[in-house]
Amino acid sequence: MTTETFDHTVDVLVIGSGGGGMTAALAADAFGLDTLVVEKSPQFGGSTALSGGGIWVPGAPSQRAAGYAPDPDGVFEYLRRITGGLVSDARLRKYVDSAPEMMEFLEKRSRWFEFVWKPGYADYYPELPGGSELGSTINVPAIDLRKLGDEEQNLLQPLALAPRGIWFAPKDLRLFYQVRQNWRGKAVLVKLIWRMFRARVFGDRMAAIGQSLAARMRLALKEQNIPLWLSSPMTELITDVDGTVTGAVVEREGRQLRIGARHGVILAAGGFDHDMEWRRQHLPVLEKDWSFGNPASMGDGIRAGEKVGGSTDLLDEAWWFPAMCWPDGRLQFMLNERMMPSQFVVNGEGKRFINEAAPYMDFAHAMIEGQNSGVSHIPCWLITDIRSFHRYIVGGHLPIPKVPFAPVPTGWKVPKAWLESGVVVEGNSFEELATKIGVPPAQLRATADRFNDLARRGHDDDFNRGDSAYDNYYGDPTLPNPNLYPLQKPPYYAFQIILGDLGTSGGLRTDEHARVLRSDDSVVEGLYAVGNTSAAVMGRSYAGAGATIGPAMTFGYVAAKHIADQLPDTTVQSGTQTDSTLDSDRKVTK
Repeated sequence: MTTETFDHTVDVLVIGSGGGGMTAALAADAFGLDTLVVEKSPQFGGSTALSGGGIWVPGAPSQRAAGYAPDPDGVFEYLRRITGGLVSDARLRKYVDSAPEMMEFLEKRSRWFEFVWKPGYADYYPELPGGSELGSTINVPAIDLRKLGDEEQNLLQPLALAPRGIWFAPKDLRLFYQVRQNWRGKAVLVKLIWRMFRARVFGDRMAAIGQSLAARMRLALKEQNIPLWLSSPMTELITDVDGTVTGAVVEREGRQLRIGARHGVILAAGGFDHDMEWRRQHLPVLEKDWSFGNPASMGDGIRAGEKVGGSTDLLDEAWWFPAMCWPDGRLQFMLNERMMPSQFVVNGEGKRFINEAAPYMDFAHAMIEGQNSGVSHIPCWLITDIRSFHRYIVGGHLPIPKVPFAPVPTGWKVPKAWLESGVVVEGNSFEELATKIGVPPAQLRATADRFNDLARRGHDDDFNRGDSAYDNYYGDPTLPNPNLYPLQKPPYYAFQIILGDLGTSGGLRTDEHARVLRSDDSVVEGLYAVGNTSAAVMGRSYAGAGATIGPAMTFGYVAAKHIADQLPDTTVQSGTQTDSTLDSDRKVTK
């Protein structure tokens, strides 16, 4: 098929503007390849913009600069252990070797990239060989969104907007959860009040975590004059007579455009987070659309890849995250609550079934397995007491005296609206609470007595809660075991936990170069898939905070580098380029 059959032609066409897609575009451009990014949504950023913004990269430059360099062989063995044979050694090794290279490339490529490492947020299995108690989660600093100019309005906004001026750096959040335990937590509260004041007086529009990461990537694209088309969904891939992918059909401004890609198409279009028919087909226990993922993620990229011969894997899997769902459909993460000392979680039989502080993927897998056994685990219930409500942040409630017009719930009483919603239930005894949530009263009482006995002794003999450094991160540092303390006097409360997720993690099968594979392991020439469009390199596990964005960005870089490496007339030097490449002609404009 010749280029004359296309409306526009580029070297590399990237489908999707999340972390994986924008990294791929920046790398392809740096390697001298004329690149275009097309985005289905009117906003850029994808699920990256909605995320915590962490990037899991063992051996990142910011780690090495701080004097910490995880052994690559140890990291590889760690990933082999947690993925349990579901992912090829070649893919795992490529990730371990390429992730630090990707991060170094971005730092050198644009002034907008500034990556920081703060030790202490442990890998999710730090006790395993190769795991790290210091952690390998890399973040970016906050940024004032005014730097985006007109593009600010095009940044995908979080599903639940924080009050104006409220933003958290990663370390802020941990300390904020300790607002009643130490002065550092109170200092974060003062810092948040100051930020709100500045926003109102000086017009600051600061953004952190995923918003900052997506904004910085967009600024880097602008800096390099890499075109990004918004509201331009890809409807199908184009192949030649040999089955090689040569481009895609893209809808733009009411027209169907045939975009040619001389050297490759990179699918970075996200998963199928909100296609409930497809999701229930692969996981029948999933009741409702409880995904925090990008609202535009409907599986377009995966289906397009399948249509041209690509095979899939892990379609029943997701980046699970236990959550609460309020009656208006608003979802709320349940993270630190599961690490609080004075609580335990029960299933429909009134029994504990897992270490409540376990990594969210493990916790959700236990919910799914339990539900499939015939016992209700979706929802399950977190049981706590009024002392805990007064001491820890639960469900977004701030344990300080009532503040009129505060942007979050405050005061010493559980909000009436919470109790009326049915998501939170109150009881003056464990038996009364059990009756209200539909579990056997005697069993809930027995579970509470057993938990309290273990908590008084300081060790969870049943599920080892508190043994891992990961468990301790959001626990109470003032206690001998940060994750254990007996429940005290009533009233007691039950918080409903549903099966949320950050997006699907199954998709097109790929090799170590991010090339899409057929069912016989042959390559679909010209087609690459990264991020949630591909079956996760993490398998059914999660190595540490940022284990979604880290691989998406890394394999976006890997895909672009592989395309460049196949071209004999392109000089690739680990992410560097010649001056002539910087001035390469743009064949597609904004």
